[in-house]
Amino acid sequence: MDNNGVGSWLHRRRIKSGTKTAVISGGKTLSYADLADRTARLAHALRDRGVAKGDRVAYLGENHPSFVETFFACGLLGAIFVPLNTRLAAPELQFQLQDSGARLMVSSASLEVAAAASSLDTEITHRLVVASDDVTEASALRLPSGVEHYGEVLDPASAAPLDEAVTLDDAAMILYTSGTTGKPKGALLSHGNITWNCINTVVDMDLNRNDVALMISPLFHVASLDMGLLPMLLKGATVVLESKFDAGRVLELVGQHKVTTLNGVPTTFQMLCDHPGWSTADLTSLDKLTCGGSAVPQRVLDAYEQRGIGFTSCYGMTETAPGATMLPVSASKAKAGSAGLPHFFTDVRIADPLGGVAGLGEVGEIQISGPNVIKEYWNRPEATGESYSDSSWFRSGDMGYQDDEGFLFVSDRMKDMIISGGENIYPAEVEAAIAELPAVGSVAVIGVDDEKWGEVPRAIVTLRDGESLTEEQLRSHLDGRLARYKIPKSVVFVEEMPRTASGKIRKTGLRQQYAR
Repeated sequence: MDNNGVGSWLHRRRIKSGTKTAVISGGKTLSYADLADRTARLAHALRDRGVAKGDRVAYLGENHPSFVETFFACGLLGAIFVPLNTRLAAPELQFQLQDSGARLMVSSASLEVAAAASSLDTEITHRLVVASDDVTEASALRLPSGVEHYGEVLDPASAAPLDEAVTLDDAAMILYTSGTTGKPKGALLSHGNITWNCINTVVDMDLNRNDVALMISPLFHVASLDMGLLPMLLKGATVVLESKFDAGRVLELVGQHKVTTLNGVPTTFQMLCDHPGWSTADLTSLDKLTCGGSAVPQRVLDAYEQRGIGFTSCYGMTETAPGATMLPVSASKAKAGSAGLPHFFTDVRIADPLGGVAGLGEVGEIQISGPNVIKEYWNRPEATGESYSDSSWFRSGDMGYQDDEGFLFVSDRMKDMIISGGENIYPAEVEAAIAELPAVGSVAVIGVDDEKWGEVPRAIVTLRDGESLTEEQLRSHLDGRLARYKIPKSVVFVEEMPRTASGKIRKTGLRQQYAR
């Protein structure tokens, strides 16, 4: 084939695994042959509407087979896929559509209002809307003039093979960063970035064709897409798509489909083990749990260990597609708190303040290199230039160190570091200590101005249902565990934390509200 990118995967997989179940969603099952056929039809439909190699196609919707089909159809055409965060407001979506220059948008019917509003004053010329049932709901779904129904466009289209010349260096996807500071940047992932990230995942997670992954996180998030869905389809395994997270339903689906793999953030895993059905749920099939975003609280680790399930922790970012390191279950106790070892085809180093390589155990900036690391941001040459050291090493902006066995320990984001009386305080360390308290649901530590010390730490805390905790009890817990200057000088108890789509606490919002 002339197409050496991700668009060729389903054709190649159909040859090897045509009758194997690829996707399960809402009671429907698609084999690899079905998925390849539908993707080819969609690719023809997109091309008939003017989409060519290099054009951008946006997707706004929940986890659904149409997401998978649109991604691979773009790959067949050499077009660039732009997944949009369904939790964004219309102006935020509009910015990403304008910035990417997307020409066509696929969206779910439930988000038609947001899709219509965000596509105004953009280069969008065609919109396709996906209903929950492509046949029965087509006539019931009232669409504005010029907007077409996804099923009615796909069904009559040709399924003839497509073989556009695509290389691993060609652009495959624009993923916008979370935008915790300023306007979000579009990370431009190549076909090679995605392919090598998936190979890393298959190798380090030891995935096989009999695995079943339950997708409980939104596919517009890079970890869910590139660490969850795509490696499974590359390997010929099965994915179960859920449009939204419900702890009780997840526990049921694990037993029903004999799910082996879950990918999520600490919050989702905590909600599962806190659910009333946790103790009786059939979890015997689970053997690969991957968690990213932040460290898993010890009490959550203990809850899963009691059920005979271990965690694989990951560290990475959108710009690394996203895998950088992975901590295997076998090392989870001996290397507690570590982000693990570099992925098989990825290198990690720690840079000192002068740009040299830091010594073992010395804290510095974490830098990543490898075929999974992006080469540029979309239309952001300045940001691209600022993000690389020695041309090939991506500057993560995170602080950390490596031990004598190469295991990475993440201290914190550079911008989150608190300097109090000349001493550096890394919030992640303080947060981990506070999270040991059984009453604590989630915690974030920020710096607040102080007349004497310049800056001191403040803890923002949510409590678990039915639990109580005082500031005095929290500080007493930390006394002796941390140096005095690291103990928060004040504590604010809140009902809810502001979070990004990936589940990470949005510290920018906390600083705006509580840093004074």
